[in-house]
Parts: sequence; structure tokens; C-alpha cells
Amino acid sequence: MRIDIITIFPEMFEGPFNHSIVQRAKNKGLVEIYLHQLRDFTEDKHRKVDDYAFSGGAGMVMMIEPVAKAIEQLKSERNYDEIIYTSPDGDLLDQPTANTFSTYENLIILCGHYKGIDERIREHFITKEISIGDYVLSGGELAAAVIVDSIVRLIPGVIGNEVSALSDSFQNKLVSPPVYTRPRDFRGWKVPDILLSGNERLIEEWKFEQSLQRTKQRRPGLLEEE
Repeated sequence: MRIDIITIFPEMFEGPFNHSIVQRAKNKGLVEIYLHQLRDFTEDKHRKVDDYAFSGGAGMVMMIEPVAKAIEQLKSERNYDEIIYTSPDGDLLDQPTANTFSTYENLIILCGHYKGIDERIREHFITKEISIGDYVLSGGELAAAVIVDSIVRLIPGVIGNEVSALSDSFQNKLVSPPVYTRPRDFRGWKVPDILLSGNERLIEEWKFEQSLQRTKQRRPGLLEEE
């Protein structure tokens, strides 16, 4: 998989992309991530990427020219499955979306900034708009990092035990059940006996019931989506 990220702050990705799962995927050659400085696609000496909105009001808007040039250059080099824009009013990132993205070969992620991008970019270039929650960040870089992490960990070969990813929260529209490890008894706080029984059928039934109960208590909206 190849992921191209268009941003005005490429240095913000040094931490998220050079550690843990994403770094492992890069080292294995399972994902290539390229950061493109949007200012490199400007023509003025100040490398300006924002301007005032025609409608007036507070805040600046990302200019159309550099964004269009960046996307067009990338598209001239290969075909992309999606061109994603990080936006507060986009579709909410969920596990099914991450699952779908993880099957693609080439993605572009455009990091939003200021009051957003010129609407014509959204109309003519963007194929998918994604939000990571109902709140506003100072820029789309953190959202892009979250999107990338949610995708990369699902690529076969990235996680040592691939079955682990299939049992994550939200894969079956339920949150995960509680988990325990050694010791069996810590300060009198004991691991449920069922998990020590060795009866796989009963253990799986217990896990399902726990997941269902937790989902009803903590994320009931997941059950209402059906």
C-alpha cells in the first residue's frame, strides 16, 4: 500500500509514523508513506497557501491553486483508490471504513487547515471526506495520523497475530469484552472462573455476553445502527 499525505506541517508525522505499528509496517515493506509539503506547489516567493474568503468573516481558507497542483501531480503518476480530505463535517471514521481502506493500493490524504479548503477542491478532486469525531482540531494532521494507523494495522502481515485485529472493538459492532492476565489473584481481585475453565465454547459465550452488555452500557448507539 502507498499513502501520500499533503500537508503544510509534515514534521508533525515524525512521531506517529516512526514508531510502533506503522514503523513496523514500513520496515516490512508493507506500506509506503510519502509526505508532500503543500508549500512546494506554490509559485510566489512567500509560498503562500491561504487567502481571505470571498464571503468575508474571520479566518483564512486554503487556496485552490497549490492544492490542485499537488493532487494533479500525484494523479499523473498513478491511480488512486480514494482521495481523502480530513474535515469535521466528513463521514465519521469507523471500523468498516478502516477495513475498506486497508484493501486499497493507493490513497491520498489531504490535511485540512484554517477554515477549510476552497470548495471547488472538494467538488472536483475529493472522493471521500473523513472526520475522526465531532470536534475541531487546529489542523488535519492528527486526524490523518489516526486514519493511517487505523488502516495500516489491518494490512496482512503487520500485526504478528492477524486474528487479533479481527477481534478488536467494533469489528462486529460490539466493544471488546474485559481481558485479564496473570496473576489469577491480585489483592483479592480474581480473574473470572470461566476464563480458567478451559471450556472454549463457554468462554466464547461469556465473551460475547460481556461485549453485548458493555456495548449496551457504554455505546448503545452501535446497536441502534442496525
